[in-house]
Amino acid sequence: MNGDRTAVIDRVRRKLADGRTDADVAQIAQLIRDETQGLVSDRELLELLKLTQAEVAGAGPLDGLLQDDAVTDVLVNGPADIWADRGAGLERVSVDLGTDLDVLRLAQRLAARAGRRLDAASPWVDATLPSGARLHAVIPPIAHGCALISIRTLRQRHLTLSGLVDAGSMTAEVADLLVAIVDAQLSFLISGGTGSGKTTLLSVLLSLVAPKERILVVEDADELRPQHPQLVKLLSRPPNIEGAGEIALRSLVRQALRMRPDRIIVGEVRGAEIAELLMALNTGHRGGAGTIHANGVQDVPSRLCALGAVADLSLEAVRAQASSAIDVLIHVGRRANGDRYVAQIAVVDGRDNDFAVSTAWSDRGGFTASAGLLDDLLAGGVS
Repeated sequence: MNGDRTAVIDRVRRKLADGRTDADVAQIAQLIRDETQGLVSDRELLELLKLTQAEVAGAGPLDGLLQDDAVTDVLVNGPADIWADRGAGLERVSVDLGTDLDVLRLAQRLAARAGRRLDAASPWVDATLPSGARLHAVIPPIAHGCALISIRTLRQRHLTLSGLVDAGSMTAEVADLLVAIVDAQLSFLISGGTGSGKTTLLSVLLSLVAPKERILVVEDADELRPQHPQLVKLLSRPPNIEGAGEIALRSLVRQALRMRPDRIIVGEVRGAEIAELLMALNTGHRGGAGTIHANGVQDVPSRLCALGAVADLSLEAVRAQASSAIDVLIHVGRRANGDRYVAQIAVVDGRDNDFAVSTAWSDRGGFTASAGLLDDLLAGGVS
């Protein structure tokens, strides 16, 4: 975009931001004509209109990336330092946002579209955009030099278990095992790092739940999209600009218990809501599930204990409740080429209330000697 176009778009955007007119197509087009004194062809007008709409109602030069079905993440480290993940890991892309100030303005516009504030008094934001994409932004002086923007896109495509097998995420044998875990109404957690496919796998597995079962999903962001006829969602709400009105996951788990659920699902277990989730899974709600950040199945117990401390639960209380509430752990990871895959399946042996974790299957070695514990669970032999 040359300097004249940039100046025109900036003036139009400022007028719209000042509330002088509504951001509909006809009025934006008229503003462009006014700013160019009518010296613009129909073709140039359409191009300027598209660019202006991207600036006003979209993500500006990032719109092309965010509309690419292959892109899952867009990261902005600077005006010309932009990265995208198309499923094979992060790669630098040729997008120029202008200056550090332009990046700051973009971050603030995106935050405003999500109904959030981003300024010196509130220098970071974690919010959901109208498209469903997850936005995180940090501005100076917290961010050194330039505002930092991270966007996790929300794809509407619906994956299936067979699709994951075809993509190499698991073998058919592992897929059959996961189906058996769901059918047996075993409670499970899916662990993994950021971008490893935890939410994707959980959505796919929830789609396998019997249609007669009522699924209550509690999430921070509307990310889980299973294909199921009895899916009900509760979404948390951050505080408003005045710091009031927050509705936390912990409160929503309590509400879910009163809504006659067959299965309670927490999209991501990362705070004090662990107390309510463990309570729910210990009160007859079989087949519950969630995701959690961890480096492997053996690290999940310590991660849960750390979260339990946030909820004022002792280590003994977390171990005792988790050992009886959680049956199976599934760990997902990413290979060197960026491909996501199921790495481990483990059994929680809760007979001594010590939250012992035994790996039953791993991508490297296949089934282990502990696979019999999983067979017992599937057969109902271990409570």
